[in-house]
Amino acid sequence: MGRNAGLPAGHERFRVSAHHTPDDTGCGLLHVDMDAFFAAVELRTRPELADKPVIVAGAGPRSVVTSANYPAREFGVRAAMPVAVARRLCPHAVFIPPTHGLYGEVSRGVMAIFRELTPLVEPLSLDEAFLDVSGALRRLRATPAELAELVRRRVRDEHGITCSVGVAGVKFVAKLASGMAKPDGVVVVPVAQTLQFLHPLPISALWGVGKRTEESLRRLGLGTVAQIAATPPQRLRRAVGAAAAEHLHALANGRDERGVVVDAPDKSIGAERTFDTDQRDPAVLERELLRLSERVAASLRAKQLRGRTVSIKVRFADFKTITRARTLSPATDVARVIHTTAVALLTEAVAGAEVRLIGVRVEGLTGAGEPEQLSFGRAEPRWREAEVAADVARSKFGSAAVRPASLLPGGPARPPRRAPDHGGGTGNSGIG
Repeated sequence: MGRNAGLPAGHERFRVSAHHTPDDTGCGLLHVDMDAFFAAVELRTRPELADKPVIVAGAGPRSVVTSANYPAREFGVRAAMPVAVARRLCPHAVFIPPTHGLYGEVSRGVMAIFRELTPLVEPLSLDEAFLDVSGALRRLRATPAELAELVRRRVRDEHGITCSVGVAGVKFVAKLASGMAKPDGVVVVPVAQTLQFLHPLPISALWGVGKRTEESLRRLGLGTVAQIAATPPQRLRRAVGAAAAEHLHALANGRDERGVVVDAPDKSIGAERTFDTDQRDPAVLERELLRLSERVAASLRAKQLRGRTVSIKVRFADFKTITRARTLSPATDVARVIHTTAVALLTEAVAGAEVRLIGVRVEGLTGAGEPEQLSFGRAEPRWREAEVAADVARSKFGSAAVRPASLLPGGPARPPRRAPDHGGGTGNSGIG
């Protein structure tokens, strides 16, 4: 939803300070965004590095930057940048490997703070969320700006990290404002001044304006949000299509009808892996599919979900990317079934080509408690019981406590190929 890097010239009046708070009447929507989240979490135990450039990233040759603190960002380092590029930009940076599991733990604590203030919380990722505080103002006897400051104080005091908050009357503007408040600040956009806030901004600030859309709009001579707002929608349609034209014209005029969506249901659950070196060995690819299937199935069971469609994603050495999918009956949350289906799809789609990335995803999700058609003689229940038992063991003793033998060091090179009967699939396979 827009790209920004600090308050533009003339927008300082929207920043909250010790001596100034803009009018927040009617500004019931907050967007809270942690500052350099992964890096900030790591620096809690390494405060001596706080003023040095710090980059959180894996060690592999194809690893990308997970997070960079603000001193590192001054050298142009950004999340998702290849580590090799980050090292060239900032050779003296301190590189820290990610601590798996830690960020989720901190995120859950932060989200709990939000939910103490209002039940209307919409997490967007581990480190950001929308809050609708309209109904909580009277109960808490506070203004939106005061609640924003309360959130910042509690996150800092209880978790040792900082966050930035945007306060506005609509979601789109609140998210823009939080980006401009970074790091560790609050920006309030009064409802009556929404257009004054938006119109000087470049068109890239609008949600949905990527590189190609920006190029199309600039060919029409449009460079600011104000110019988008003043352009008739029919003219915009010729450049970006009808749906995008209506969407951008509404945002440019400060209209955003979306409310905070609480606990939006998952549409799919997946996992993927980029190899350090391209792989063509079927045994290696099948073993990685097993690892990913285990992760996906565990996530499904943790959320009490099952899925009807298993898909794989394959990116080749030349960056060509394909997906293949197959629908099962009944839905499943069993790694054995997901893996068997994924291997079948891989065998059909890949024949000796070098693979750069591989992924597994389960879609068509339903609640695990929903009724399903039983199949006589089906072997799945026993596999599911074993995997549920493994879930319990891992929750008590750590993620490495129970794993398939083929994923253990020195385990068999190829996972077992004999598959349980999962009730039969439709056999549908297609390109997504």
